[in-house]
Amino acid sequence: MSVENDSSQVQSLAAGSGFQTFPVAPGYRVNVRSGPGTNYSVIDTLPYGASVSIRCQCDGTTVSGPYGTSDIWDCIGNGRFVSDAYVKTGADGYVANRCS
Repeated sequence: MSVENDSSQVQSLAAGSGFQTFPVAPGYRVNVRSGPGTNYSVIDTLPYGASVSIRCQCDGTTVSGPYGTSDIWDCIGNGRFVSDAYVKTGADGYVANRCS
């Protein structure tokens, strides 16, 4: 299932969430998964130019992307995860609380 949103709508949703917002790597449509790993199903795809609000972060499948190789997964909503390797957080480690 893929829900199409323009980037301005995604950015405004992320900005109003109360969580810190980070841009997704330019030129990528990033898969949103139901859990912190590539073994979880794809439930959405972020559009080009999207930004995400990170609610919490956890360990998961190691993924290589434009921002390096990481096993950190960013929870961007209830049951919605993206690999941190595709999110420009400015850090190699955790930038948000660990998911409980």
